[in-house]
Amino acid sequence: MSFLRTNPRATARLRATARLRVATLVAVPVLALSVACGGGDSGGGAKKDDAIADVPDAPAGSTAKSGSTPSTEPAAKSAFYDAQMTYVQCMRAKGGYKDFPDPRLSGYLDWAKINEIASRPGSNDAFKGGKNRACVPELLAASDAAPKVDQQKAYESMLAHAQCMRDNGVSRFTNPTMSGGQAIPGGDPTPGSPSIDQESPSYKQARKACESKLLEGLDGMQ
Repeated sequence: MSFLRTNPRATARLRATARLRVATLVAVPVLALSVACGGGDSGGGAKKDDAIADVPDAPAGSTAKSGSTPSTEPAAKSAFYDAQMTYVQCMRAKGGYKDFPDPRLSGYLDWAKINEIASRPGSNDAFKGGKNRACVPELLAASDAAPKVDQQKAYESMLAHAQCMRDNGVSRFTNPTMSGGQAIPGGDPTPGSPSIDQESPSYKQARKACESKLLEGLDGMQ
């Protein structure tokens, strides 16, 4: 599945396919995205009785421990944050994206903003290390520094999110799967030729309603 046209369906296709390309490029340990994102049947994912209990709603950025102060104790001192910041700076200086966003305090990239950049004509390099892949070494280093992910929790989070998306009208949104101990995202049943219009108002409304189901770091993956 490979990671420009300005019409909504072309943009949706770009976003659906680009995430798999960057995952293949950097071998992201969180998700083996080289397997197609459709984990369910062609009719829109697993039945409702396949779903597990919802993951409790929580703010996407609430990673600070009790008693700490996020504003004064950000993850900026972590190797992960530093590696991501190095990548961001490279993308601005050499990758061709001067407005590439800062990582969140947790160290994870701000996928909502990156998606906006990548949706511009000719800007899909924002998903894969910049123009001419100038920042691939920095992207790999950031991936290597990422915190270890509990794959079972990642799967449960994405499963709750997929169920929420269907409950909010995106009936074809498929469940994630597990393969070789890795959580594989769900989403569009045919990501190579998207059948879900990610630019539609109904999809965006569902996405907003379900965003809290995804654990930190998974928001750009399903």
